[in-house]
Amino acid sequence: MSRRTAAWTTLVWFAVGPGSLDAGEAQPPNKLPNIVWITSEDHGPHLGCYGDKVARTPNLDRLAAKGMRFRFCWSNAPVCAPARTAIISGMYPTATGAEHMRSLVVLPTNIAMFPALLRALGYYCTNRVKEDYNLVKKGKVWDDSSKQAHWRNRPAGAPFFAVFNSTKSHESQLHKYPLPTSTDPAQVRVPACHPDTPEVRQDWARYYDTVALVDADAGVVLRELEEAGLLEDTIVFYFADHGPGLPRFKRTPLHSGLHVPMIVYFPERWKHLAPPDYRPGGESDRLISFVDLAPTMLSLAGQPPPPWMQGSAFAGKFLGPAPKYLHGFRGRMDERYDLQRSVTDGRYVYLRNFLPHMPAGQHVEYMFKTKTTRIWKDLFDLGKLNAPQARFWTAPRDTEELYDLQNDPDEVHNLAHSKRHGRVLDELRQALRAHALAVRDLGFLPEGEIHTRAADRSPYELGRDRRRYPLEHILEVAERATNHLAPYHEFPRDLQADDDAVRYWAYLGALIHAPKEARRQLQTALKTDRSPYVRIVAAEAIAAQSNPDDATDALGTLLELSGPKAKSIYVRLAALNALDRVGVKARGHLATIKSWPTAEDTNDRAASGIPRLINKIVQQLDR
Repeated sequence: MSRRTAAWTTLVWFAVGPGSLDAGEAQPPNKLPNIVWITSEDHGPHLGCYGDKVARTPNLDRLAAKGMRFRFCWSNAPVCAPARTAIISGMYPTATGAEHMRSLVVLPTNIAMFPALLRALGYYCTNRVKEDYNLVKKGKVWDDSSKQAHWRNRPAGAPFFAVFNSTKSHESQLHKYPLPTSTDPAQVRVPACHPDTPEVRQDWARYYDTVALVDADAGVVLRELEEAGLLEDTIVFYFADHGPGLPRFKRTPLHSGLHVPMIVYFPERWKHLAPPDYRPGGESDRLISFVDLAPTMLSLAGQPPPPWMQGSAFAGKFLGPAPKYLHGFRGRMDERYDLQRSVTDGRYVYLRNFLPHMPAGQHVEYMFKTKTTRIWKDLFDLGKLNAPQARFWTAPRDTEELYDLQNDPDEVHNLAHSKRHGRVLDELRQALRAHALAVRDLGFLPEGEIHTRAADRSPYELGRDRRRYPLEHILEVAERATNHLAPYHEFPRDLQADDDAVRYWAYLGALIHAPKEARRQLQTALKTDRSPYVRIVAAEAIAAQSNPDDATDALGTLLELSGPKAKSIYVRLAALNALDRVGVKARGHLATIKSWPTAEDTNDRAASGIPRLINKIVQQLDR
């Protein structure tokens, strides 16, 4: 064990163990800056200080004029729980097994959430009020995480780290109809991916109204600091948790769903801790993302980030190197599975779709509460969209996507097949692959296997066990099997592999490529494979290639693994998704599906997707 690792192991013990340090005990308070985060939900950099002419954000604009904006900040995930998981840990959720929306996994015993580490250094840490992590909390993370949490409640003289989160721009605010808007719908800019309809303009206008409400909340926090005489002794951060709460923004790991505002303010006393390019009213070109926040907070507190953190501090005593690339991801979103990975160099965005046989616009029930989603899908069904607008709903989708943000800020012109952009495509493709291997990306396991393979250890530790998780082989098969341009004969040997995940991806290749020569192997896997996820893929492939009479065995397998007697909610989720994609071929089993209970007797947060899927399947078959 290195000295640095040993020192951090000791600090973690103090932070989360029974002998935690009292606030102010570890370091004299006047040596530590106060830090305040003002955070918000579901909006991009649609602020006046970022050049948006429609936005009404005077408080944040004043903060930016005193402080500095980061031009290019990415949330690592386009939805709240995984994004906040990256923030609280300083680690990629793809590395900890926590990428799926509303999942819950454990961390190794020697790893702690960063507020616990700040507490051990003497900080009074508060959070008002959203947590929503996909990680099990160990020990005492916050001194107070509640609606009453406030830096005012700290012990006398203690430095504070305080988070104030506004929910007023959350996606749910767009579900409230009818509501008049203060923003003129005629003045908003409709992105090229959306149809320009009155409903879409109304939603974008309402979105701008909610951002104005967030700005007002930020003003309250800043005035409280100023009135208490603390603004000039407090480092202030402002950011949102991911992109706007509209379809193809939220839940999509392109720039549209990951780009967020990041404003920082360093008072004169603490300017020696500011980023090197800090200047009042200025803008930084450094690429940053949410995994960088935790190491930055520790660096501001005078501590080197612990070795497990995967981000790079962009301010403070222990400034880290500027990353060349930023990375994003998408896993399961509520009831729907997807596997997307993205990377950017600041100009180009590369997206890899590992489930390209499904549309980007899968039916997530919560997303369909927004009028824009419904009218957009209706117009697609009626054939009334142009090509950029229709792409979100079209299946199969491109395996690879490449966008030039300088010339195509709406990301609607895919350059992945452009010979002129071949070098950029290959560079970002290799960067994405190298990142997956470096962090030991667990997303290439079916969700349930993350838990069963980990057994009595954490998923993070599983990822580093190359015997139990042969990622190099799994990723190689996943890349070939899901590439529409790859010839099928390149991977049939993997249908017989010993590793369940290798076979899973090989059979997904059979589903995607639909080769007639794989029918015998699919029938064998359907009946005998030990992995339920392989059996699900085989069943969907057979059902997709067969008429209803020949699909009897395949539908029987899907019904068995979708029903209430299935051993795992993750198996049920995967099987129900496949059953939904099979569609009307399952109509003869409608009575059985209707008889399934829609309430899950489990505390697992993922189980909430099961009744939504059952209801969706019933609606589809009952037409």
